[in-house]
Amino acid sequence: MNWIPYGPHALLVRFAEHLGERTLARQRALVAELERHPPSGLVEFVPAFNTILLEFDPSIVPSPEQIAADLLKRLEAAAQTKLPPGPIKEIPVRYDGEDLPALAKAKGMSAEKISTLHAGPVYKVYMLGFSPGFPYLGDLDARLHTPRLASPRLTVPAGSVAIGGEHTGIYTTDSPGGWNIIGHTPLRIFDPDRPDEGMFWLKPGDRVKFVPVA
Repeated sequence: MNWIPYGPHALLVRFAEHLGERTLARQRALVAELERHPPSGLVEFVPAFNTILLEFDPSIVPSPEQIAADLLKRLEAAAQTKLPPGPIKEIPVRYDGEDLPALAKAKGMSAEKISTLHAGPVYKVYMLGFSPGFPYLGDLDARLHTPRLASPRLTVPAGSVAIGGEHTGIYTTDSPGGWNIIGHTPLRIFDPDRPDEGMFWLKPGDRVKFVPVA
């Protein structure tokens, strides 16, 4: 585990070098520790695949670098904590995406085979990012790994289920995007009208099962 300064009032902590299940377990343990026992002056923290950004109130912590060594010792100890598996959340999806025919052709499979492979695993939410609540889900069947589109779309509708590289995800808002759209869900993954943390229906560590619907 190491850190670098991230502007005058923040630290970027790297807690793993490689992505994977062990890294996700460390991330979840660190998030739980920061939620339960935030260090003095912490304004907010933002977890990613293998980093966590910590922002501090300069009136309380004028120089985060001075507390970095002690903070990392505490976080390293917390990262060893083993948490129970996250809940499994089912997401209905219609496999009617506009990129599904081209993806099936490129893979030499039928559209039905693509949807069966995609709906098969129980995925893990590795992180939220790109747009509010957008879940990066793994582990996608290697046969479905697909590069992002060469030319991103200007608008992708919220609820679009897509594949980008080795991950699958769900667009939570209408936004630009370059992932391959294979389906749509009516479920609102991100809803700013839900109070507090409830606006994010998924969080890192949750597990996701796609359920095909007509």
